[in-house]
Amino acid sequence: MASIPPKRKICYYYDGDIGNYYYGQGHPMKPHRIRMTHNLILNYGLYRKMEIYRPHKATAEEMTKFHSDDYIKFLRSIRPDNMAEYNKQMQRFNVGEDCPVFDGMYEFCQLSTGGSVAGAVKLNKQAADIAVNWAGGLHHAKKSEASGFCYVNDIVLGILELLKYHQRVLYVDIDIHHGDGVEEAFYTTDRVMTVSFHKYGEYFPGTGDLRDIGAGKGKYYAVNFPLRDGIDDESYESIFKPVITRVMEMFQPSAIVLQCGADSLSGDRLGCFNLTLKGHGRCVEFIKKWNLPVLLLGGGGYTIRNVARCWTYETSIALNCDVANELPYNDYFEYYGPDFKLHISPSNMANQNTPEYMDKIKTRLFENLRMLPHAPGVQMQAIPEDALNDDSGEEDDKAPPDQRISIRQTDKRIACEEEFSDSEDEDGGRKDRRDHKKKRQKTDASDKKDGETDVKKDEKEVKKDAPDTKEEPKASNEKDDKATPAPDKKDDSSSLVSAKTESNTNVDSSSKDKEKDTETKPTTAASSTSSSGTVATAATEPEKMEH
Repeated sequence: MASIPPKRKICYYYDGDIGNYYYGQGHPMKPHRIRMTHNLILNYGLYRKMEIYRPHKATAEEMTKFHSDDYIKFLRSIRPDNMAEYNKQMQRFNVGEDCPVFDGMYEFCQLSTGGSVAGAVKLNKQAADIAVNWAGGLHHAKKSEASGFCYVNDIVLGILELLKYHQRVLYVDIDIHHGDGVEEAFYTTDRVMTVSFHKYGEYFPGTGDLRDIGAGKGKYYAVNFPLRDGIDDESYESIFKPVITRVMEMFQPSAIVLQCGADSLSGDRLGCFNLTLKGHGRCVEFIKKWNLPVLLLGGGGYTIRNVARCWTYETSIALNCDVANELPYNDYFEYYGPDFKLHISPSNMANQNTPEYMDKIKTRLFENLRMLPHAPGVQMQAIPEDALNDDSGEEDDKAPPDQRISIRQTDKRIACEEEFSDSEDEDGGRKDRRDHKKKRQKTDASDKKDGETDVKKDEKEVKKDAPDTKEEPKASNEKDDKATPAPDKKDDSSSLVSAKTESNTNVDSSSKDKEKDTETKPTTAASSTSSSGTVATAATEPEKMEH
């Protein structure tokens, strides 16, 4: 009888605003692909098997753990309407062409980075076995320079977080482009091994030669497999598995970061490989088999319908869950025509990676790996503080009483019913778009009515139990309630919000009464503003969520 693989706990980071950011007309990088991925994950029902979190917005302090202060200050300051004031700095920091200035650029970087850092913290706390952030994986960003559509290197920041608890971290990159930013950041250390499989030769970023092996203490800890056009599933598997196996034997990492850039798929707008979802997904499957904590990140990918297909499929692999090839109806169903299938077919392009070429590269890499001291050790030291504070109550304690937010209000803020279609919990799926719209209007009306009832109920309780409540700003709470209505109990999407609030806040008597009234049942061990982001189905607008 075949052994059943152990079930692994998966946490998933997504913010509903991420798809709204726009690099500009004609730019190949489209954050909308992350929203498309999320929508497929919902409609396949995969969200039920994961803990879904909304990432916090990474602070400048977190970003400067790797990036320079003046670079992050520049990213925070520049906007499309004040670019003229920053001409010299734009040249210095390589912003303006491939990396344009767009509305909300800094917030986009904050969300991308927040998910990767929070995922790393989750893995460190052993609260998850695999952490997924498809908005991350921006591997080209340098310490003081934007590059290749990437501004802040969330991968480096995630690895730095993992290194607080793990002696050795392995970074694997299956994007078609070389993971130069990550390699450069850890080029002189033996605590991180970077392994990149990429197109090499007159191709961006032009780095990743076989002979780039690291320097100083990091010599032989950079592994580069340069590839030619047209590599297919079979050829890719024939190099990926043996190279990773040898790396695991020699390096013995205790955590893995896998960048799953989907521009290595067949038919990518900027790519020239010939992989299918199955070939790409086998890499995720193989990494998962080592039963180590894994941070699973996005990256490149410019034919967005295939990016969404790929990352949805790889989410299912992480969950060890089979999904149908027939795509479920979703908000972006028309993108997947004419076949409306999950899997894609390879093209007839020639594979220029001959068996002789690949064997030659493989042999050279094995020789380099033989030079490694077996599993380098690390001197014992105190574990640095986590990037995110675990005590959700501490922040509220410091806030003035009139700015504190009750648990009831917090639960209402994190629920965003609009991110979920009515179809995800229906047995038959959504068949008629008009029916769906009518249901949405009805739901919104009932939610608004419920929200107003809750406000009146809260006000009665405040008057009854706490006569002197001038500190509690009723108007602002009423506004918040109406801005993000709590999901109707009849609406199945409310089951997606699972927040167990463990707050040590010195709340007043009115807040305690509200806490008893909280409609959301505690189902997970994470705080609503936990160390790894806010537990949420998806995001509301940023101003509605900030505490």
